[in-house]
Amino acid sequence: MRGWIRLAALLWFIVAAVPASADCSRDGTTPIADLRAGAVPENRNVAVKGVVTGVFVGGDRLGGFYLQDHRQPPSGLFVYAPALEPGDLRPGHRVRVGGRFVRFHGRPQVSRVEAFSDCGYAGLPEPVPLRLPEDASRLGELQDVKVRFPDALTVTGNYELGRYGSLRLSSGGRLLRTGDSGSAAKRLGERQIVLDDGSYRAKPDPIPYLDAAGTRRAGDTVQGLTGILTHAFGAHRVHPTREPQFATGNPRPEPPPPPATAALRVATLNVENYFLSLGQRGARNRAELQRQRQKLAAAVHGLDADVLALVEVENRREALSDLVQRINDRLPPTRHYAIAAHPGSGTDAIQVALLYRPARVDLVATEADADPVHNRPPVLGWFRASSGGPLLGVTAVHFKAKVGCPDTGDIDRGQGCWNRLRTAQAQRLLDWIETLRPDRAPVVIAGDINAYAAEDPVQLLRAVGKTDLAGEALSRLDRYTYVFRGQAGQLDYLLAAPTIAGERLAAAGVWHINADEPPFLGYDGRRPAGGPWRASDHDPVWADIRWR
Repeated sequence: MRGWIRLAALLWFIVAAVPASADCSRDGTTPIADLRAGAVPENRNVAVKGVVTGVFVGGDRLGGFYLQDHRQPPSGLFVYAPALEPGDLRPGHRVRVGGRFVRFHGRPQVSRVEAFSDCGYAGLPEPVPLRLPEDASRLGELQDVKVRFPDALTVTGNYELGRYGSLRLSSGGRLLRTGDSGSAAKRLGERQIVLDDGSYRAKPDPIPYLDAAGTRRAGDTVQGLTGILTHAFGAHRVHPTREPQFATGNPRPEPPPPPATAALRVATLNVENYFLSLGQRGARNRAELQRQRQKLAAAVHGLDADVLALVEVENRREALSDLVQRINDRLPPTRHYAIAAHPGSGTDAIQVALLYRPARVDLVATEADADPVHNRPPVLGWFRASSGGPLLGVTAVHFKAKVGCPDTGDIDRGQGCWNRLRTAQAQRLLDWIETLRPDRAPVVIAGDINAYAAEDPVQLLRAVGKTDLAGEALSRLDRYTYVFRGQAGQLDYLLAAPTIAGERLAAAGVWHINADEPPFLGYDGRRPAGGPWRASDHDPVWADIRWR
């Protein structure tokens, strides 16, 4: 039945398009600008003329095409005509269309097309040049118009690439979030545009815009983006009329170089819910669990840390033991890891953990803080280099996340909900560490603070002299471990006193293997990648400390 409907529609299209000269000379068309301005009631039959600027028919694409007039400023309109094939329409041709004027999700369009005439080639209108943020206020008035961004735009978010075929782009480089609120957040919004793929279908196949390695990392750039500007799903977006040309602006990084012989490497890694209990927070089945094991092992091997703070491990002894076993499987005995036992991991579904290399460091003692302010009790390990030397403390932490927000109390006041609780956790952590320090031994705070650099918990830690070890070694543009809604910011830290951050700090950094990669490459994604790429949603942080 559908085949006959399709055939009838095509036959109508061919017949309707034959007397083109007669139809094209007829008056009675409604200006596109009047339809956009609301001068014509909805659900009324109209006729419009315009030049075809973008064709998105066939397959699972938008199911229609865009028209634009030659007025200044120009006006554009979408025509929904799913019966057409890609070859039925030619960009640059002027056409006359008769159909029903409607609004779809608030967007004006013509649908139920009843008449169509190709009036011949008229030439493509020049795209309207746009620059962000200067032209951010013009985006609303140029909906459904062909535009061009002459400046380079940077991929600042790829979360929706595998889900809907779209990328967040930004002007002036990628968007960085430090926790500043108010006008700073508004300015970030004015720099953004979404590159869509000419379709609103879910799970596009193939996934668009990938490079030769099968990824499209945040930080890559696209020059001269040209397409139809529209607004859908809460964002201004561009459906390209020319294939976007990408340049690699953020290649996949090599692992950090091996630490110097006299240095100990401390690192932290959020493992994004490593659960043996299938179907809960982590892997849904054994195949996903196996991929998760392989990815995390590759990440740990590349980090090559002597002491490693882990975040988001299932709060079961078997889960941590299993992960350590998988990590050790492909390492020589001299590089094996052992678990620094957590004296009290609490009752939360996840825990923090400390691993260390017995061949490189000796574990002297472990402590845990059972104060109820903590969602996940921190664990502190005291270590000494195997060759001897002073004590070094490393405490693994995981502060309350910005989710599950309450209706009252610790609500979002510009730093995400639970900011007061995270700040209280930071203060308690400092007080607890101060009561434990034998011989005033320094302590590295390692883990996921769930606060950006300018937010209260991190500022409290800085106020007492704690220094971001990776921040000391990195440029401002590289100080991030997480990407949320296209904004890169730091949530994971190695924080220590100036006695470590000064001459004892040999090297430090963030290994950007996760946050810049699209989620579909993860262990539970549509196209899991090999190696450490997207082993988690957070990037690991590392620091080499001269401690022998």
